Amino acid sequence: MAKKIIGFIAGYIAMAIFLFVTFTILYMILGADGSFKPSSFHISTTWAVFSIILTFLGAIDGGLVCMLIAKHKGTVLVLAAFVLIVGISSAIPKISTTAVGSDQIRVGYVSNIQAMRNAIQPISVLLINPVISAVGIFLGGSLIKSRKKEDAA
Repeated sequence: MAKKIIGFIAGYIAMAIFLFVTFTILYMILGADGSFKPSSFHISTTWAVFSIILTFLGAIDGGLVCMLIAKHKGTVLVLAAFVLIVGISSAIPKISTTAVGSDQIRVGYVSNIQAMRNAIQPISVLLINPVISAVGIFLGGSLIKSRKKEDAA
């Protein structure tokens, strides 16, 4: 049981670290002008596309780490379900407040923290990312055989 809990936590942390590092690097490469639409905090199409790709890769990483430690497919499925539920639950308040900050004008230098705080994502991206995450976690976990299958062989 401890391996399953540790696998779940490690998979989630691996995914979070992957996303933090890659999104930070992406923001350093694109800068504010490449990350956002002109004079606003609405994310650019380039950012949205890379967001979906990096989220998928991070989720594969999380599922792989979870399976490597837990060695149990069910734990990977629980992680995928958890990320899906938390992702959609986090998206709902943002959907209702998307219009609130949409008139904010972006000027001058925008730090990484300010960009994260003020970024406005389209509703489609807010809802696609949790689904992509769940699928990626499942696929990442599928790269390793579960203990049950190995024991039966």
